[in-house]
Amino acid sequence: MITLTLLHPTKTTPVQSWTFKTTATIRIGRSTDNEVVLYSAVVSRHHLEIRHENNHWEIVNLGTNGTYIEEKLIEQKQVTDGMTIRLASSGPTIKICLSSEDSPIKGQLARMNQSNLPPPVQKRHPSARCNHNFSPCCFVFSPNFLLAMDVNY
Repeated sequence: MITLTLLHPTKTTPVQSWTFKTTATIRIGRSTDNEVVLYSAVVSRHHLEIRHENNHWEIVNLGTNGTYIEEKLIEQKQVTDGMTIRLASSGPTIKICLSSEDSPIKGQLARMNQSNLPPPVQKRHPSARCNHNFSPCCFVFSPNFLLAMDVNY
């Protein structure tokens, strides 16, 4: 099982999370045919893939603006539990957890879910696809990107 957690643009707090159990390839990008869709001008339509090969996960960059780990541009890299990747030099940041059951990110999401959050935006973009356990769907705007986010009330 692998969990991808989108982090807040200026903090390290989780904003949205996706968990995959048996998927061989997870595609991330701006296009709605990806498993993880991120709306950002710096994210390519098909920015990267996370592939399960030979009993481990690999990140493969497909994006024009690159994928970064610890501020270093990568083309392909083996995933380690807790690693953080950035799509483009100024784009969204995603934390990767390979063991989601005991993940501290999951606990932070649960606490965030119980907090007093503002009401959701009433309109949902027709291409928004959320793959996690919250509802209804709303949108969050930040200086660098727009993302679909679910909030539980």
